[in-house]
Amino acid sequence: MRILLTGASGFIGQHLLQALLAEGHHVVCAVRRPRTSPEPRLTYIHADFANDTDKSVWLARMNEIGGVDVVINTVGIFRESGSQTFARLHVETPRALFAACAESHEVQMVIQLSALGADREADTAYHLSKRAADDYLASLPLRAYIVQPSLVYGSEGASSTVFRTLASMPLTVRFGNAPQLVQPIHIDDLVAAMVGLLKHRLALTPGSTALRVPLVGPQAMPFTDYLQALRTAMGMGRQPVLQLPGALARLMAKFGRVLPGGLLDEDALRMLDRGNAGDPSMTTRLLGHAPRPVQDFIRAPGAERSRAKLGWLLPILRLSIVAVWIITAIVSYGLYPVEASYELLGRTGIPAGLQPLMLYGAATFDLALGLGILFLKKRRWLWLAQLGLIGFYTVVIAIKLPEFLLHPYGPLTKNLPMLAAIWLLYELEKE
Repeated sequence: MRILLTGASGFIGQHLLQALLAEGHHVVCAVRRPRTSPEPRLTYIHADFANDTDKSVWLARMNEIGGVDVVINTVGIFRESGSQTFARLHVETPRALFAACAESHEVQMVIQLSALGADREADTAYHLSKRAADDYLASLPLRAYIVQPSLVYGSEGASSTVFRTLASMPLTVRFGNAPQLVQPIHIDDLVAAMVGLLKHRLALTPGSTALRVPLVGPQAMPFTDYLQALRTAMGMGRQPVLQLPGALARLMAKFGRVLPGGLLDEDALRMLDRGNAGDPSMTTRLLGHAPRPVQDFIRAPGAERSRAKLGWLLPILRLSIVAVWIITAIVSYGLYPVEASYELLGRTGIPAGLQPLMLYGAATFDLALGLGILFLKKRRWLWLAQLGLIGFYTVVIAIKLPEFLLHPYGPLTKNLPMLAAIWLLYELEKE
């Protein structure tokens, strides 16, 4: 079949694309940044869910492609950012796309990737926006499957990376007293089940054109048990659980939205408290076998364990270096006697007239380094700057103030592990 796939550059979309090609389908990927492909059954076209809210835009695209049999929409966001809003990406543009599909004489089926919980009890912006598009699709005279997965696990998935990191920490936190049931499904099972919809075409309810399909793992479990299952699969022991009262959990969630990379906010906590579990029978039917359990999610325990630990150890290392630079700056600004600092500068050959400039200039530079590490996204060059600065300080002090080199507390030799830590961060920092 010829399939129009939206969201092909996303985590689930990328996996689904490969599965569709493996089945022999022709796939047209609607993405913001089209590219050429050597695969003859794969083409890319431009589409922008933040702007393409008019049905006519999608009709024109389908006419240009010609002969679209199936449309699969996998576009989705967990948090809004700039023009990437729930209203545009989850509601307005999908509705325009679905309306175009209903008007087309060629589209036989639409598969909409929604979420478990996007139903009548939905009370968060994420679930409500997904439900709005689902309900609209279900109202059209068009065969449709609304796929509703629970948590999706994949080794390279953003949320899966966070959950593995949480599972590898010395302890975890339970936010409140709700059961917080989840029923994770592996990404390979999810895409296999979605591809299965193209083959099996599950029977629709009489009088309906759409079917909601929960795709879940074999067993529902509390979220902290999910983390423990991942931890066990990585070859680690029991993880202590710190229980937080509901009021304190909700207070922490209020601040979660401002934390970079954090998944916890008020809506996420409400969704977690509500639970995320369903009947696995449809998943089993589509796969032809039971979905894999959590203990089979981890394929390389040693490597995953190391990556997971680095997920929280590296931020601690970065923050410790931030603290070194900022505390050094504060001490240099006057906590350490200024005259004593001038005396040390004088012994290194700095003229008296330049000593205030050198002292406060160096302190300000130290402060800037600390803040740069803390707030800049592209900071690889900062690690090089620190290596050069610390190396320069170490050589000058070793020559001009040799007592620090031979001091029993090792104030200068301790620069060696500092240099090693910074080098490590430089090598691991993403470009």
